[in-house]
Amino acid sequence: MNMFGYFRIPSISSRSFKVWQRNRDVFMKDVKLNFLPPFLEPILYLLALGFGLGKFIENIDGVPYANFIAPALIAISIMYASFFECSYGSYVRMHYQKTFDAIIATPLSIEDVIAGELLWGATRSMINATVMIPVISMFGLIDLRYSLLIIPFAFLGGILFASIGMCFASITPNIMAINYPVLLFITPMFLFSGTFFPLSALPETIQYFAIAFLPLAHIVSVVRMLSFGAPTTIIVFDLMWILVISVILVILSINLMKKRLIV
Repeated sequence: MNMFGYFRIPSISSRSFKVWQRNRDVFMKDVKLNFLPPFLEPILYLLALGFGLGKFIENIDGVPYANFIAPALIAISIMYASFFECSYGSYVRMHYQKTFDAIIATPLSIEDVIAGELLWGATRSMINATVMIPVISMFGLIDLRYSLLIIPFAFLGGILFASIGMCFASITPNIMAINYPVLLFITPMFLFSGTFFPLSALPETIQYFAIAFLPLAHIVSVVRMLSFGAPTTIIVFDLMWILVISVILVILSINLMKKRLIV
C-alpha cells in the first residue's frame, strides 16, 4: 500500500454497528466493575489535588484550583477510556482472542469491524463523561446546565483518541510495545495539556507545540469552557481542530489495521 492508500476513504456499512453491539454486550457483563473507575477517580483526584493541594495554590485566573482541575479530569477520562479501549483492548481482541478473525468470517468487512471498534471506543468515553459529570457537580465545581453538552462532545473526543489508539494497535509488534506511545505520548499529554496548570505557564514555544500537536489540549479547552458555562470563540477553533484531525485519523487507522489483518 502506497502513501496515498493509507488515506483512501474506507467502505463502511451499517453492519459496523453489530461490532459495537458485541462490545457493548461484553461490557455489560461486568457493568458494575466498569462503572466504578469513572465514579471513584474524580472523587480521589479532587480530594487529593483539588481540595488538598489546592489549599496551597492561589486561584488560577480567578478560579479556585479545584474548579480549575475538575473539567480536566473529565477530559483526561475521555482520553484514557477510548485510547486504551482501542489500543490494548483492540489488540487483545485482534491477536489473542481472534475476535476480528471470527467476525470477518461473517458478512462484515474488515472496515466494518474497525469502524465498530472505533465507535465503541468513543462510546466508552461518553459513558465515562456521563458518570463523572454528576459526581463532580455534587461538589459544586461545574455548571451542570452547560456541562451536559460535554456528553455528546465526549463522543467526538472519544473518536479522536480511539483512532489514535487503533493506529498504534495496528503497527505495534506486540502488546508490550503499546507502553511506548503511552509513555512518550499519552503521559506527556496528561501533564502538559492545560490539565493541572494553564498552558500560559509554559514557554511560548511549548504552548504552540501543545496547541498544534496535543489533542488533549483541545479537549481540555472545550470541556473547561462548557464546565464554566462560558464558551468563547476559541471553542470554534478547538472543535474544528478536533473534527479535522479525527476524520484524518479515522481513515488512517482503518487502512492501517486493514493492511495488518490482510498481511
